[in-house]
Amino acid sequence: MEKDEGTRLAIVWSSADAEVARKVCFMYAFNARVQGWFDQVHLTVWGPSALLASRDEDIRRDLRRLAETGVVLEACRQCSDAYGVTEALEAVPMEVRFMGKPLSERLLDGWKVLTF
Repeated sequence: MEKDEGTRLAIVWSSADAEVARKVCFMYAFNARVQGWFDQVHLTVWGPSALLASRDEDIRRDLRRLAETGVVLEACRQCSDAYGVTEALEAVPMEVRFMGKPLSERLLDGWKVLTF
């Protein structure tokens, strides 16, 4: 890791449980960014969480608030296409792209990874 890159956290959110999202995943992502525990925080919507995010306005509102703090939001396109929710996630807004390679690159590059 280059010194100027700072500390980097990749959060993979795959749970379809709204309580896990709000009271664990989003709370940690928010504090990791706002409290300065990590310089970069990326939250990836992966699997069943894509369906929850597309259907629950409160979850989408919470995601927008995370983005306002500097958390980078992204979603796995393979998952969102499979659930038919790509447009709904892009409207959050978040970047929707195939995430296998970017996540693998982060793992190989020494990012800390947390999954919910």
